[in-house]
Amino acid sequence: MATLVMGVDSSTQSCKVELRDAFDGKLVGHGKSPHPSTKPPKSEQYASDWWDALVKATHQAIDGLQEGYCANDVFAISISAQCHGLVMLDENDTVIRKVKLWNDTTTSPQNDDLIRSIGKEEWIHLVGSLPTAAFTASKVAYMAREEPEIWKRVKTVMLPHDYLTFRLTGRYTTDRSDASNTGYYDSFNSRYLPEVFNMAVDGDGPQLEDINLPEVLGPEESAGVLLDQPAKELGLRSGIKIGPGGGDQEVSSLGLGILPGDLALSLGTSGVTFTVSQKPIYDDTGLVNGVADAAGGWLPLTCVLNCAQVFSIVASWLGVGLEELNVLASNAPTNAERPIFVAYLNGERTPNLPLATASISGLTSDTTRESLALSLVEGIAMGMDSGRRAMIDAGAQLDGTIIATGGAMHSPAFLQALADFMGQDICGTDVEQAVARGAAIQAAAVLREEKVTEVRNQWKPKRTVLASPRSVAVSHSDEVIERYRIASKWRGLDRNE
Repeated sequence: MATLVMGVDSSTQSCKVELRDAFDGKLVGHGKSPHPSTKPPKSEQYASDWWDALVKATHQAIDGLQEGYCANDVFAISISAQCHGLVMLDENDTVIRKVKLWNDTTTSPQNDDLIRSIGKEEWIHLVGSLPTAAFTASKVAYMAREEPEIWKRVKTVMLPHDYLTFRLTGRYTTDRSDASNTGYYDSFNSRYLPEVFNMAVDGDGPQLEDINLPEVLGPEESAGVLLDQPAKELGLRSGIKIGPGGGDQEVSSLGLGILPGDLALSLGTSGVTFTVSQKPIYDDTGLVNGVADAAGGWLPLTCVLNCAQVFSIVASWLGVGLEELNVLASNAPTNAERPIFVAYLNGERTPNLPLATASISGLTSDTTRESLALSLVEGIAMGMDSGRRAMIDAGAQLDGTIIATGGAMHSPAFLQALADFMGQDICGTDVEQAVARGAAIQAAAVLREEKVTEVRNQWKPKRTVLASPRSVAVSHSDEVIERYRIASKWRGLDRNE
């Protein structure tokens, strides 16, 4: 009998499932099912839709298993999901409202109130990050203050991956990585913070002592076993082990094989830069989030809202497709006087400017379609590079390999711009679903009773250079970056203003 593990990525857009050999990591089955689309600033989903998508994706993965494998070969499952979203259960464990997701910014006023009440530097040193409206704390505050009748019914508070794990096991559990994304958990001292949670509630309705918060599990600690009813719905055996799960970026670091010193660039709808660290990172500017990772350490990261989604928009401005946009940008000269594009089309998260808009500066009568195309591509790249620089300023060690993943990797001009501004090779891997793969690594570690870092290193994917810095472009990069910093107001930003 084969021994398989199942890794799950329940993202904002869809649920993806991978079935892999528990020892060599071979992919033998996969499935995908969409989630209902959302449109910020109000971004909400029904938690039941996540479960339905998980069931469909699991059956698709089982039905497509390679010859010689079957559903009974699955011995462990781990679930990763989008971070921050607020799942509220009543005393009967029924979800009582649609879930406010990470990209729901309607809670910005409540988050601003919390920053003023707690203090910017104090909150950073309590939880490792300066929470934005994405964090769960602001959503708790929103519910307590704006929908008190619903909040009064709340008995249990969870995050998305916690809820799906609960559906599998019947237990209230989470892990360090996702707990550290709430704004009311101290990952350094491994404790929830009642003073923050109760300040968010502000005396309205249930306090922390009245609420069930999930038990925070270690990286290789089992959350329980698969119960009979969910096993029947998924088409799997009951009694198999369930891993602790984790946040999406944190678990993707396992799937990509990120080691201390490496920098990961997640080039999706939003753009995330992150690394792994054996010590916590506290950034008093608030630009770097010092969340916990899925392996017992920390995952310093920055996140910009405007990444892959910008390409189709700027291509339409020039009346071209994505391929021609790349050609135009690749043929543009890289002089220091070229235009600067600040890509804040949907506001921005880092820096925290939710009401900001995009801008183009430095246009002259000599500006060509090629130079304009280059500036549009470079603006997205400089947003990512600003995150890298903020991480270095905060003390993160980034002396390893830069690894890119995500949809925007399909733009050669963008990869070239990243290499030019970062002054280093940009590498890729053959990993298509880093989060689901990372969840499978965690499931294998739980099943095999080994360290998750050991399985991560055993399954480390091959790295290939995708773009190398050009000396002619690098020679002007500092001047161009300085112009970008001025235009984007990155330097010296006070996130309370």
